[in-house]
Amino acid sequence: MCDQPFIRNHDYNFIQKQADYVLHALRTVGDPKIVASVRSDAQAKAVDLFPDVTDHRRTILESIADVKSAEDVQQYMRGLEPYRIAYPPITGKQIQGLFPKNKKLKLPDLAQIDFRRVSYLSWTDIATNKMFLVYPAGDGFVGLEGRFTASSKKSYCFACNRLEDVVLFSANFKKKPANASPDYYKTVGNYICANGEICNKNIAGTASLEQFIEAVLG
Repeated sequence: MCDQPFIRNHDYNFIQKQADYVLHALRTVGDPKIVASVRSDAQAKAVDLFPDVTDHRRTILESIADVKSAEDVQQYMRGLEPYRIAYPPITGKQIQGLFPKNKKLKLPDLAQIDFRRVSYLSWTDIATNKMFLVYPAGDGFVGLEGRFTASSKKSYCFACNRLEDVVLFSANFKKKPANASPDYYKTVGNYICANGEICNKNIAGTASLEQFIEAVLG
């Protein structure tokens, strides 16, 4: 049997959402046909995330359709834990290399991070009013640096699409137009969770995050 991990953090969160949908239908819907449809839909969405997985791991994914209680959902998700892929290994030196102009870069406490529950790294430096974001790309990482402005009310985070305490993250556009002046700069901003740990717990897909990164990188 192949026990190769294959579930990224955001995929795990997406599957959790599908299991919760099934549980919600069981609790609120009286029509067995509708419940069966929700079960089938959740199963298809969980399996479709991993088209190349065809061994016993697929059978485990498919069993989402069999949950009947909150306890079943918890057991199902615990069964997926051994298959979670950790965020790629990264060192403080590697992070410093992503921000070469920041000589006094404040680093996150990597020892305190459960990397199986991370889709991206983010942290703030209150002293400089800076936010930093690190995301895997190819065989390495990309790093974004920008200002953050706290919001007075909750709003939707562009990365996890949940209503949370957010900050406006304004990252400097990396690519300059031809013949641009030395002091040229342009920022790309959006609202993101103030707490990266909460965001990583919520995020169920990385498309919006990757679009933002591409917009900043140019």
